Amino acid sequence: MTNPDYIIIRAEEDGVHVIGLTRGTDTKFHHSEKLDAGEVMIAQFTDHTSAMKIRGKAQIYSAHGVVESGNKK
Repeated sequence: MTNPDYIIIRAEEDGVHVIGLTRGTDTKFHHSEKLDAGEVMIAQFTDHTSAMKIRGKAQIYSAHGVVESGNKK
């Protein structure tokens, strides 16, 4: 395991996509989840996951603070 810290993603609208990207010489999508408003996903970076892409309005909680994704209306 690369980083034991978790991030928490809380969807603020229906249809938020969370996409895991692989490590290595070729970065590829390896996992995808779709969250609806109010749903929460707990995730972490591993030996296989080097990045996450979050599409849609969500709040992301980590040891570094809270970040909002998506358009503000």
